[in-house]
Amino acid sequence: MPMIRIETRGDGVAIVWLDHSEKAVNTLSPGVVDEFRATVLPLFDDPAVRALVVASAKADTFIAGADLEIIEGLDEAQISQMSRDGNALLEAIHTGPKPVVAAVHGAAIGGGMEVALACHYILASDDPRTVFSQAEVMLGLLPAGGGTQRLVERVGLVAALPLLLTGARVRARKAKRMGIVDALTTPGGIAETGARAALALAEGRLARPKRRRSLVDRLSALPPVRAKILGEAAKQVRRRTRGLYPAPPAILDCVETGLKKGRLAGLERESFYFGRLAAGVESRNLVRLFHAMNRAKKPAEGSAPKRVDRLAVLGAGFMGAGVASVSLGHLQVVLKDISDASLGAGLLAVEKGLEAQVRSGAITRREADRRRSALLPTTDDADLAGADLVIEAVFEDLELKRRVLADAEARIAPDAVFASNTSALPIARIAEGARHPERVLGMHYFSPVPKMPLLEIVVAERTAEWATATARAIGTAQGKTCIVVKDGPGFYTTRILAPYLNEAAVLLAEGARVEDLDRVMKDFGYPVGPVALIDEVGIDVGAHVAADLGAAFADRGLGASDALPTMFEAGFQGRKNGRGFYLYPKTRRKGPKSVNPEVYRFFGGPQRRTVAVEEIRDRMAMLMVNEAVWCLDEGVIASPEDGDLGAILGLGFPPFRGGPFRFVDHEGAQTIVDRMKALADRHGPRFNPAPGLTELAGSGGRFYPEA
Repeated sequence: MPMIRIETRGDGVAIVWLDHSEKAVNTLSPGVVDEFRATVLPLFDDPAVRALVVASAKADTFIAGADLEIIEGLDEAQISQMSRDGNALLEAIHTGPKPVVAAVHGAAIGGGMEVALACHYILASDDPRTVFSQAEVMLGLLPAGGGTQRLVERVGLVAALPLLLTGARVRARKAKRMGIVDALTTPGGIAETGARAALALAEGRLARPKRRRSLVDRLSALPPVRAKILGEAAKQVRRRTRGLYPAPPAILDCVETGLKKGRLAGLERESFYFGRLAAGVESRNLVRLFHAMNRAKKPAEGSAPKRVDRLAVLGAGFMGAGVASVSLGHLQVVLKDISDASLGAGLLAVEKGLEAQVRSGAITRREADRRRSALLPTTDDADLAGADLVIEAVFEDLELKRRVLADAEARIAPDAVFASNTSALPIARIAEGARHPERVLGMHYFSPVPKMPLLEIVVAERTAEWATATARAIGTAQGKTCIVVKDGPGFYTTRILAPYLNEAAVLLAEGARVEDLDRVMKDFGYPVGPVALIDEVGIDVGAHVAADLGAAFADRGLGASDALPTMFEAGFQGRKNGRGFYLYPKTRRKGPKSVNPEVYRFFGGPQRRTVAVEEIRDRMAMLMVNEAVWCLDEGVIASPEDGDLGAILGLGFPPFRGGPFRFVDHEGAQTIVDRMKALADRHGPRFNPAPGLTELAGSGGRFYPEA
């Protein structure tokens, strides 16, 4: 699988073209390292070569990082050695006798950014597609090609730490301001521009721009200040990760080692940690999640999707405006509402999104104008004509959604797909009386739409395969990870969330403290505690969903607490009116200020007791995991992988645990069954293990046999 070809020019510049012969993007692997060593390093000894340029022949990618599939097949020692080999190569380039220019157009992610950092001069295209990121931390890893050393050397400790610890993406213009990039140019002919820069470096006509060191930079070089900065960073990491993710502390150790003992010592520390992290369960699960998300974006087998050129979004509220926003880059969009006031609010939300993208460099001003021109705001039903796909995002009311469907069917073609953005209303009931029920389905987006990565596509018994394929293709184009689920009460995500949130209400009625429930589940790995989540989604919504699903599954003991409806009737709505389980300050601060003591009157009074951490954790986590297995048993989801994607991307199930099904495999099915039975003995039949879980425990099997 060759990736490198050398173009030697008459002026003494050798262009190292990166062009993986079997992949759409360039990735790094031990084979690529060997090829680099064999083909590139000899150029340093070739008297005909005065300078080198590293450039990509791919359309919009420099190097997309390491080939993670190779890592999965290696043990800790092998992975560490792979990093050592790569670091030795990059150090040879970095300290080589001839100037090397990185001509970067497109994504330079992970190891791709580290290849660029090892070069002496970085030229980048001034294009939204060009981004730099040390994204390894998002996969439970750390930069293992010198990123913890050379990024600090280039931009300073204070600027480097946030990039290393968060994996944030930096576009070319910001990278230039930070000092990551030395110069910007146009995408076309970037290799030629790089060759001119390389020759100028070789002839002494060009030097790397000297970054002006700020006072903070100069102070951070002093050992006491450096120690203070690293100590504060470690505190922030512990606060943010709650000790659940081992990669950030390892990154800080590598940085500190390099600053104290030199770059070579820091590189060796990188390689040591890379092996340990990559072989650990946290990274394995995060990498598997990454692969699962990529698989979900590939076209499914079966019916081909209908071509969609024109999308109509019905309802310009928060969700409808979000759907329109993520669609404008690909489609002509009609945004319809019944009033000019509502429509105006929706347009303002879309405009704010476009402006934010322009400011961040995600799109150009010209592209923003193009997207504006692709949007047709309207209150006229006649403008629905010609729509290939209609997404309804009106209030969660069955009769209203039926009326909207009937009105739309009178305007659109028989082969146009109609999708309801509903989180729980059965699609079959919405489609009752429809002229063409075979083209009706659900597209359940999560809030806020531009940020949340999951799209749950809900198919009823009569939904046609081509309609499902169409919704999936559009969702993928919108940047979503799609899972297809069967119609039924709560579909998948809402169904497994409802018993989890209801158990929080049950525990509160038993005397648990609000803050204890939230702390324990955040310590388990959820980004938001269950009680704070009820406030976020709205106490009215929580009450409605819990009641509906409690009734649907009452035979399994999953009845709903009556506390939430009573709270709502008393005027408690959650964050939306500032009155919920928490009190919310009238400031721009995001977090709740304190627990609202009034809420305890709905849960037995102010007297509270301490509930064991294990009791809280098991009762809440096991209910969600068990309900996910029930969904697999009943065919609501097609596979454990879909179930894990839905739980993590839609509900925040701890990503490093891999999702409900990976969690069962890690803990052992028999262990989970034993814990469920013990809970059922103490708290009732809602904890009875799902049949599939019991069967798996009996056979000693796993949901992922290959793991």
